[in-house]
Amino acid sequence: MKIILASQSPRRRELLERMGVRDFQVVTPDIDEHMERDLPPDALVVAIAGEKAVAVCRQADDPQAVVIAADTVVALDGAVLGKPADQADAFAMLSALAGKRHQVYTGVAVVGPKGTQVVSERTEVAFRLLTEGEIRAYIATGEPMDKAGAYGIQGYGALLIEGIRGDYYNVMGLPVCRLGRMLAEAGVDCLALAAGRS
Repeated sequence: MKIILASQSPRRRELLERMGVRDFQVVTPDIDEHMERDLPPDALVVAIAGEKAVAVCRQADDPQAVVIAADTVVALDGAVLGKPADQADAFAMLSALAGKRHQVYTGVAVVGPKGTQVVSERTEVAFRLLTEGEIRAYIATGEPMDKAGAYGIQGYGALLIEGIRGDYYNVMGLPVCRLGRMLAEAGVDCLALAAGRS
């Protein structure tokens, strides 16, 4: 069965491989995910993930392929924080997150011959209090600049986080446990693949 990941994210590729899915194609969806949308965060990620999956299904040359798409946002008090535009924007985001709890939402779509599944997963993240110097030092690592909310939990950003409630991998961009169940419904057994069986 052909599996297509509708994402260029190296973190999503790594997580899919960790799940046992090593033979898959990467196709970049041709959609405008930055268009203005008046939606709450959970509905927003579901809409964008679904659009990505549909776009890649149209590009695929195999109607039996299983397409996986995802979209992740960070939300603070209901407001969506995207990727920072520059270092000043990153500083503003990290200052707002410091000492507070926020939510990370990932929308996941799995489309295949057995149907379409689109869900959202929510993880709550607690930041410790941060000094201005700590925020500037973190920005100087360069890590915040290509990440929603201006931090990466899998990198130096772990030094800022006191705890999480929910799926850790969801904060990286792919809720592994939830996706595993979705793929099973689509006919893809991740544990069998990991064990070397197809």
